[in-house]
Amino acid sequence: MLQRPRRNRKSEVIRQMVQETHVSAANLIFPLFIVEGNDQKTEVSSMPGIFRYSIDHLLREVESCMKLGLRSFDLFPNIDEALKDKYATESHRDESLYLRAIREVKKEFPESCVITDVAMDPYSSDGHDGIVENGEILNDETLEVLGKMALAHARHGADIIAPSDMMDGRVGYIRQVLDDAGFSHVSIMSYTAKYASAFYGPFRDALNSAPKFGDKKSYQMNPANQREALIEAGLDEAEGADFLMVKPGLPYLDVIKLLKDNTELPIAAYNVSGEYAMIKAAVRNGWLNEQRSVTEVLTSFRRAGASAILTYHAKEVLENKWL
Repeated sequence: MLQRPRRNRKSEVIRQMVQETHVSAANLIFPLFIVEGNDQKTEVSSMPGIFRYSIDHLLREVESCMKLGLRSFDLFPNIDEALKDKYATESHRDESLYLRAIREVKKEFPESCVITDVAMDPYSSDGHDGIVENGEILNDETLEVLGKMALAHARHGADIIAPSDMMDGRVGYIRQVLDDAGFSHVSIMSYTAKYASAFYGPFRDALNSAPKFGDKKSYQMNPANQREALIEAGLDEAEGADFLMVKPGLPYLDVIKLLKDNTELPIAAYNVSGEYAMIKAAVRNGWLNEQRSVTEVLTSFRRAGASAILTYHAKEVLENKWL
């Protein structure tokens, strides 16, 4: 059974997340960066106010967010270069940094919603989202790695699996792997329309995950294309996705609206690192009012049709009571 509408009704967190009204804590997902070690908390230079956390500090950060009513988190790992290889084996190794982080967050905060990133690039020695052979990204061979990764995440407690790789057929492959292993209750939030954007730079700095050669234009979408997103959305929905994501957010509000008008699935928008960095830089120079700018941006995603917003502003808007 590929379509299970109950997956979007299985917890209070997700039920509130898909409400189509005002912006609230229930609509926000907070991306968090993880590093190995203990007592580590280092600011990302290109993203003021955003940090890389060792697991002990990660748990403290999640706890502080939970007290504010922010209960959904998307985890991203910064992996040591020595652990990276051609096949991203660290992505599904028992006791890896990422799997320990998922497990510990769910153990300490079982009522939280943990979203996990499925893509090879943080673990790949090539820095790409798929297996590379002779300069080409191999689609079907990559699916096996993604399936292993997704299954490992589910076994360690992930609530929602978010494949961000843009390989063809990966949603259906992952859905089958999860269902066969007894994880039919685990949701999939597909990066449906992920564009080959210039706005990812600070994120790649945070994870040290930039491609070692070339670019990602052979698998991420052309920024000039809109209706191509409908092809991707139709495939993802047919393959069993529970959410469809558009990334980046601000330059693609039209795509968010297009998908919203053509599917009954909830839409997620990723307010990406470059968008966050632009506002922070303008605020620091006194060019923008931060509260008004941030709330206007978040409102634009909801207005366009996004039920869920991945945003680095998530904690600050609640701490400062901007919503």
